[in-house]
Amino acid sequence: MSNIADIIQTIDNWVWGWWMIILLFGTHVFMTFRTGFIQVKSISKGIRLSVSKDPDAEGEVSQFGALTTALAATIGTGNIVGVGTAIALGGPGAVLWIWLTGCFGIATKYSESLISVKYRVKTKDGRMQGGAMYALERGLNMKWLGMIFAIFAGFASFGIGCATQVNAIANIVNGNFGVPNVVTGIVIVVMTGIVILGGIKSIANVCERLVPFMAGFYVIGCIIILCLNYDFIIPAIKTICTLAFTPGAAAGGLVGTGIRAAIQFGVARGLFSNESGMGSAPIAAAAAQTRNPVRQALVSSTGTFWDTVVVCLMTGLVLVTTIMKNPDVNMGDIRDGGVLSTEAFAQIPYFGPIVLTLGIITFAWSTILGWAYYGERAVEYFAGRKGILPYRILYLAVAFIAPIVALDTVWLVADILNALMAIPNLIAVLLLSPVIAKETKKYINDLDAYDDTPIPVVDK
Repeated sequence: MSNIADIIQTIDNWVWGWWMIILLFGTHVFMTFRTGFIQVKSISKGIRLSVSKDPDAEGEVSQFGALTTALAATIGTGNIVGVGTAIALGGPGAVLWIWLTGCFGIATKYSESLISVKYRVKTKDGRMQGGAMYALERGLNMKWLGMIFAIFAGFASFGIGCATQVNAIANIVNGNFGVPNVVTGIVIVVMTGIVILGGIKSIANVCERLVPFMAGFYVIGCIIILCLNYDFIIPAIKTICTLAFTPGAAAGGLVGTGIRAAIQFGVARGLFSNESGMGSAPIAAAAAQTRNPVRQALVSSTGTFWDTVVVCLMTGLVLVTTIMKNPDVNMGDIRDGGVLSTEAFAQIPYFGPIVLTLGIITFAWSTILGWAYYGERAVEYFAGRKGILPYRILYLAVAFIAPIVALDTVWLVADILNALMAIPNLIAVLLLSPVIAKETKKYINDLDAYDDTPIPVVDK
């Protein structure tokens, strides 16, 4: 097992080398300019559109339903445990790179969602199918690469969407309530099975109710903790910005490990958190009732804003300010983001552990639901409908055994699959950037216009 872990670590170091960071972050910056700084429109118009309905348009679920399903999948343990892991391994400076990845990643999330809707198809029974695989197949005539993306997405769902999330829930429940991990696994399997059997409509219905509550509760909790730590907010921001580029030390045992580690773990955890560039959220966007691709792309792009620009930043500030306030939390001895998060939130009596526990449970379970849908669509693309039932059974089996899997290995495998999934998706975004720019120019000032291009019907 030690040798296997070493091999996995070596692979992870390679796929998350500088070439991947440049490809991912470079795409974020390139699409920011290519779309005319779409971030401005995303915040000013996307948020408003996200709570509106477009019932007369083609689609299975509302724009808000598609957004919350995507948010359910993206707002997960990456926002808590992932940020803690980034700080532990990359230093506090990693928080800045997580945030920057989110800011620029809004443009990539917009772009990948736009082509997902534009090239989506409809099955004979009326279900919408979309995502990078269809953009690659229909937009670039590269079905072989779409097949590769779908295979990576199907396998990735077991890691980022299931194993890491169940593992986090089991550990936090066991640590706070003494519930055996296997019991937690059984409960999650039952609850998840009931919801995912209903398909996207059932998942969206749950997510529409769960996501606003869980995100709102967690953000309010973070704000309260930051109010208690208000003396350390400005020093924490200065420390984060300074240690993002240079090695060094600060109060509370905080250590900056240098720009390479800060960028590597910041960008990697940023992608794990907001999934911009990975091609997952557009799968949900394709199911939305929307009259044109730009409309839903703006709505989808707000997911990165809420997920990383807001929630991850809150988590990062909570962790750094609390550690600076309580120097007994020794960063040098904590290499597990989950332990770091627990230690940091525990410094606030009573309230901190409650916020952390409820946050991880709700964030993680919602991610399990959202990724179950992503995995299904990926499997259906390369295996047809006959592959859905076996996939669901295997997904639930992974949920059952995940609590006993070593967390470090699970995170590393998830990191690797994220990178492999992102590559074909980023190729689609970059090669179709002229289409993205054209569609943006066509609809951005007339979001109520209908796209009269017929949606192909396929036999899936």
